[in-house]
Amino acid sequence: MSGLQLLNPNSDSAGISQARLINISAATSIQNLLKSNLGPRGTLKMLVSGAGDIRITKDGNTLLNEMQIQHPTAALIARTATAQDDITGDGTTTTVLLIGEMLQQANRYLFEGLHPTLIIEGFYLAKAEAKKYLEKMREEMKEKVKIDREILVSVARTALQTKLYPELANKMADIIVDAVQTVKIGDNPIDLHMVELMHMQHRMDVETQYVNGLVLDHGARHPDMKREAKNCYILNCNVSLEYEKSEVHSSFQSNSAEKRKQLVDAERHVVDEKVRKIIDLKNLVCDDDSKSFIVINQKGIDPISLEMFAKAGIIALRRAKRRNMERLALACGGVGVNSVDELTPDVLGFAEHVYEQIIGEEKYTIVEGCKHPHSCTILLKGPNRHTIAQVKDAVRDGLRAVKNTIDDGSIIPGAGAFEIALHNHLMKYAETIEGRTKLGVKSFAEALLVIPKTLAQNSGFDTQDIIIKLQEKYQKGQLAGLDIYTGDAVDPIQAGVLDNYVVKLQTIEAATFTATQLLYVDEILKAGRAQKPQKTLEEDME
Repeated sequence: MSGLQLLNPNSDSAGISQARLINISAATSIQNLLKSNLGPRGTLKMLVSGAGDIRITKDGNTLLNEMQIQHPTAALIARTATAQDDITGDGTTTTVLLIGEMLQQANRYLFEGLHPTLIIEGFYLAKAEAKKYLEKMREEMKEKVKIDREILVSVARTALQTKLYPELANKMADIIVDAVQTVKIGDNPIDLHMVELMHMQHRMDVETQYVNGLVLDHGARHPDMKREAKNCYILNCNVSLEYEKSEVHSSFQSNSAEKRKQLVDAERHVVDEKVRKIIDLKNLVCDDDSKSFIVINQKGIDPISLEMFAKAGIIALRRAKRRNMERLALACGGVGVNSVDELTPDVLGFAEHVYEQIIGEEKYTIVEGCKHPHSCTILLKGPNRHTIAQVKDAVRDGLRAVKNTIDDGSIIPGAGAFEIALHNHLMKYAETIEGRTKLGVKSFAEALLVIPKTLAQNSGFDTQDIIIKLQEKYQKGQLAGLDIYTGDAVDPIQAGVLDNYVVKLQTIEAATFTATQLLYVDEILKAGRAQKPQKTLEEDME
């Protein structure tokens, strides 16, 4: 009986050997679950919720978030991997595979009686050396590869091909690079929230398009307003063009119908005066029929005001979302106004083409042709919501990958080439370390090979043949990545298979930390509920 059970008889505990076996088994289980998803030729998982909703995906972050993982060790690994996605936008599956493989490699020496502290010390030495090597490769790639549009497209394509089929991935890569370059303003941090992801359940996924402007998920509210306009001046406003409601519950009483009419007319006059000021601005800037005027209002517009706008030839949209108003100012220019007093043409934005598209019962207003946009929209299309959800997940990863590349100013070779190079470097480094600590460094190095091995396995090739082929090419002084279609060793830079520096760095940090913490565990304690105090004889009699 353990000390905990003496303190609490309802508790349970697992000893040192059993605790390590439980942790390693859990890590291996979640590793095997996600292993088949890695790479462009990885398979898909079908998630079925309790309500019967189906989601088909191979995105590691989606799977780990939506699966109901009960095992505490597996849940810990899942949280580590999803945190990786939150920080860098990629590397979820890689982190899970690396944690599982590091524990399996360590387990070989644990069974032979090696103390886990020595393995952990080796892991930390290997991590420090790996970070130095990664930084060295980053600097080499900075000098060797210039970050231009072609490189950014390759980075986006690498991220997308793991989740989308090649034809769609190639098209989306160009769209994503256009979007990120649009929202990049000088040396300021890139704000990906200024890229609007709008979806239409319409046609095929390859018809997804980049809109150099904004897509609003509603249309004009008056039947006489135009559905398409060219050379449009856009007023971005947050002004109430309807009867104002009092902020507190209140009422007005009048003792005659005439006084009530005066009250209504006075309130109507206030709203009409606001509308007339907007119409006057329209007449000032639109001096011929080739120009149009559009009002996009964050607040409401009542039917009478809509009628006045329609007669003046103005297209009016009401109750636009706040985030769209912010994007509209960045996309079309101009300034958002909170009052119609002293309106000038300087506050107006401009777009070459504004039109409305109706799909079923849904209306969309598309604003495009902006001159100097700093916000844009990716209009996702697909025949069903499963396809749209899958494309949306992939696009988010692609946007983060391109942003990371611009922020890092460098790239890292993909296709398993970095892992092969780091494995060889760490094996040489292990020979410089004295004592049994070198076994921990070798375990770390061997664990890195899980990435090229899994890529080979998922592509239908023999893992040992591929590893030998890649290592032989690397020994000749060349970068060696796996061509998943032919099984040959290729230069990933020339093949355009590129990864992010920050993703590799975070993967090494997260995997090492989690694996070492699990190796430190020598007992698992499961405490039961505290026992209730027994009732006395007098209380029972009551």
